[in-house]
Amino acid sequence: MTDTAAPPRSTRTRLLPTLLLLLTVFGPISMDLYLPALPALTSELGAATSVAQLTVTACLVGLAVGQLVAGPLSDRFGRRGILLVGIAAYIATSALCAMSPTIELLIAARFVQGLAGGVGIVIAQAAGRDVYSGGALIRFYGRLTVVGGLAAIVGPLLGGVLIAVTDWRGLFAFLALIGAGILVITLQTFPETLPVAHRTQGGWTRTMRDYRTLVTDAAFLGAVLNQGFLYAALFAYLAGATFMLQDIYALTPLGYALAFGLNSAGFMVFGWLAGRLAERWSLRGTLAAGIVVAGLGAAGLLASGLAAMPLWVVIVSLFALAVGVAITSPPATTLALADHPRMAGTASSLLGMVRFGFGGIAAPLVGVAGATSILPLGVVTVTAVALAAVAYVVLTRRSAPAATVEQAAVAASVG
Repeated sequence: MTDTAAPPRSTRTRLLPTLLLLLTVFGPISMDLYLPALPALTSELGAATSVAQLTVTACLVGLAVGQLVAGPLSDRFGRRGILLVGIAAYIATSALCAMSPTIELLIAARFVQGLAGGVGIVIAQAAGRDVYSGGALIRFYGRLTVVGGLAAIVGPLLGGVLIAVTDWRGLFAFLALIGAGILVITLQTFPETLPVAHRTQGGWTRTMRDYRTLVTDAAFLGAVLNQGFLYAALFAYLAGATFMLQDIYALTPLGYALAFGLNSAGFMVFGWLAGRLAERWSLRGTLAAGIVVAGLGAAGLLASGLAAMPLWVVIVSLFALAVGVAITSPPATTLALADHPRMAGTASSLLGMVRFGFGGIAAPLVGVAGATSILPLGVVTVTAVALAAVAYVVLTRRSAPAATVEQAAVAASVG
């Protein structure tokens, strides 16, 4: 596969890969840092459990919409300017979350925070496609998964520690500080990765044409839907685990953070391994293995909802679910983006929109029975993983694009 969209190597600064990985913490940190404080937030603002979980949903939907808008804009106007606007907006809306006096305003602020945070995610994926191809591209998406898992570990652990010295408002203020730090680093180290000659022309008419091209590509659509359903299961876990582990199994916020951190460590390690495995073995084979592992975890959660299970069964099931999703992420992302170098931002935006949009729909469903039942989480995750498997079957009907990517990866590795 020829990387015709890659800029000259002189534009790749030494710190650029690190910054691209750092940009991926927008989503996980925004989601995970305040999760240990979610029960306390619910109580202070006098909200029902299902309404409080809308703060998770609002952020997820915002992340989806933000990527859907930022991706095409970055294809047309370049990556750097769009990224700087997104980071600045993230800082401002994080501060607004910290000052929200009502649950309604907090939900609205979380939506806008998600919009801004989505910019960092989509730019990281699109800029990575600008500068990598073949095996290097697969490894890069594996590292993105690793950093997402690392952020998921640091987020709840740090939230569990910070909640001992501050309240949930302080956690959002901390997110604003993180955004400020990323803004400083971006100003210093992020060059424009998309040359003017490689940018799309034609405005929104061209964007709509690109969207039509992507959604009629069976390989792209299969990979995107697979990730959408799997991330629906993952974000259902994120929304439901804090109540399940603290209210049903009586874990402290720090205990929950430790349990969550263990699962996130698995997400990080297996995401890295999946990137290497997909490069050396098979993109689709690695994707299938991840679906099976996630399915086992979802089945364990469903069993725990149907009959009382000890804590270790639930932890292992959550671990398997998280690990399975991590295994699928590098190969599915590569299959979705590798064959569309000239519309990488648009392709990345659709992938991110479906991931976070499906997650936003699934997250509130786990609270329909209140905070004392695991069954809704089990039903949602089993259904989502089953639908992901169906999308995988659709993906395998088009073998040529996948073969092209895999051959290019092998060639790049040998070279």
